[in-house]
Amino acid sequence: MAGLSSRYTFVPTTEIVAGLRDKNWAPVAVEQQRVRTATRFGFQKHLIRFRRAEQMDTLDEWNVELVLTNSHDAGCAYVLRVGIYRRICSNGLVVGADSFESIRFRHAGLEASEVVQASYRILEYLPKVGTLIDRFRNRMLTSSEAEGFARQALLVRFESPDSAPVEPATLLEPRRPEDQANDLWTVFNRVGEHLLRGGLSDARRDRAGRLRTLRALRGIDSKVSLNQALWSLAEATATPQN
Repeated sequence: MAGLSSRYTFVPTTEIVAGLRDKNWAPVAVEQQRVRTATRFGFQKHLIRFRRAEQMDTLDEWNVELVLTNSHDAGCAYVLRVGIYRRICSNGLVVGADSFESIRFRHAGLEASEVVQASYRILEYLPKVGTLIDRFRNRMLTSSEAEGFARQALLVRFESPDSAPVEPATLLEPRRPEDQANDLWTVFNRVGEHLLRGGLSDARRDRAGRLRTLRALRGIDSKVSLNQALWSLAEATATPQN
């Protein structure tokens, strides 16, 4: 692509995917940034989620995933993050930076094997993920605590409660019977699902009197940022206050 530095090393994502496959990471989901000009098509930011091959057929309630983001226009580095897939709601979560610092690779002099080798850090982190989720499950929230969590979560996406299209309590409404519990893990997941997928309305209306609706997030960066912020919020909620 024109304008790139001579130090820029083009490492096709297909090479990374092939290398991760060899290490039993199976790609399970992919998305790419929308582009407005034809010259950027094929170079834009993209995100691929991988799951361990041995977990593909299990019925676990959640599985750890590797989340890879990259672009070929020098807009961002290769980045590896820890993700979690929750089967009940098909939520693709991203662990907060406070728990697992993302692994970044500059394109200058990059070898595909470096990214593949770094994937083992995700495996090393797996036991800690289970420990954190158990903490979330064992932390029961009162009604006021759950609404407080929803209010703080709403502020991650909107400037103020008044600027949001729905009330915080609306984020607590379950989409399915399995999500009616009030433990932190369940509340965290249903609030996050609403904020990411949208589609919610309550009594709030705009200046023209039209019913306001919570819209789905579309951008890769906005979804990853929201996911990480909500995870950090859940961790803070799970930690006993002195």
